[in-house]
Amino acid sequence: MKQKNVADHTFTLTNNDTGESWELPVLEGSVGPRVIDVRKLYADTGHFTYDPGFTSTGSCQSAITYIDGEKGELLYRGYPIEQLAVDSDYVEACYLLIYGELPTQEQKEKFTDRITYHTMLHEQIHSFYDGFRRDSHPMAIMVGVIGALAAFYHDSLDISDPKHRFVASTRMIAKMPTIAANAYRYSIGMPFVYPRNDLSYSGNFLYMMFSNPCEPYEVNPVLERAMDRILILHMDHEQNASTSTVRLAGSSGANPFACISAGIASLWGPAHGGANEAVLTMLEEIGSVDHIPEYIKRAKDKEDPFRLMGFGHRVYKNFDPRAKVMRQTAHEVLGELGVEDDPLLELAMELEKIALEDEYFVDKKLYPNVDFYSGIIFRAMGIPTSMFTVLFAVARTVGWVAQWNEMIEDPSQKIGRPRQLFTGYPARDYVKIGDRD
Repeated sequence: MKQKNVADHTFTLTNNDTGESWELPVLEGSVGPRVIDVRKLYADTGHFTYDPGFTSTGSCQSAITYIDGEKGELLYRGYPIEQLAVDSDYVEACYLLIYGELPTQEQKEKFTDRITYHTMLHEQIHSFYDGFRRDSHPMAIMVGVIGALAAFYHDSLDISDPKHRFVASTRMIAKMPTIAANAYRYSIGMPFVYPRNDLSYSGNFLYMMFSNPCEPYEVNPVLERAMDRILILHMDHEQNASTSTVRLAGSSGANPFACISAGIASLWGPAHGGANEAVLTMLEEIGSVDHIPEYIKRAKDKEDPFRLMGFGHRVYKNFDPRAKVMRQTAHEVLGELGVEDDPLLELAMELEKIALEDEYFVDKKLYPNVDFYSGIIFRAMGIPTSMFTVLFAVARTVGWVAQWNEMIEDPSQKIGRPRQLFTGYPARDYVKIGDRD
């Protein structure tokens, strides 16, 4: 569906100094708030808009993901996230995001085969890991290796060719778990594990992460399903910082591997993909269940800089819909692994209970969000905090790919070029060094 003009509806902008008025078209999507079209604002009025963070600016048209923060609603191509996370699987959801519709059985099998048989990496890529220090952050490795893919896969760099875009998209989705697992194995000094074609997408990821070449490895079905849900819940989230970065890089005509690498760099920020890592850091600071009342009191004190990480959300003004599924998944994983003796996880569960019952948190709708639960699950599964954002990148790859493809195919697409409110010196003459005060 495309945007449309609202019949006989315009927004009138009036200059109070001169009395001049301009009629701005109002556009309407299939759902969501109406949008004032300001594309001709500068040409007509000589003024720009000022919107730090672009929080009130629509940068593109998109038919992929929709969020209603007031209702606590997240839709992928119109389907509620709760339904997809419970009833679908990651590869099927990937197909949905890329093609816009759920696949038939035949379409799903063909798509699964394409993804499965692209999971291997060019053998020379393994040598790239040796160029990093052993203690390198896995996200640093991800940025470098993903960007380097353009040096190996020249047959998918022509962004004007739909076949090239299809091959590049398939490769990115398929190879990301292999690249991520290699980054983890490299950091702990374990040999790389080649993917297996008989395993599911999530099962293969777990196998490449945790298997030992000295003994057989059986994928735990509960953990496999948990990983699948985690990947689905993090696939896409409208025009967030990393997705906007991918689109902005892509608007210049950059190759898809460079664009995804840019997205990973943006995701690395603690305010974006690093939020679940911050949850574990907070739990470690609290230390024990006995200290919870003290930190709850601090969280309520506006004068205290301490904040509870993993509670509330910038977009969702109600319960994060992803957190509902993640909460159930967290309890399933904890039950399967029997980690009741982990004091940090015991602390997290007690903190969750208090937040869901405390009048202060309930009134302000500061419910546990998806980052709170994902951090708990990753810790229970034995995934180190340095890998949390890497797993986020694995999940988000299909969203980046879908958004990138949509941008390339959009006839109204232009190279990104935000404007500014300049506050520096106006023009002034150069003064020779001997004449300066």
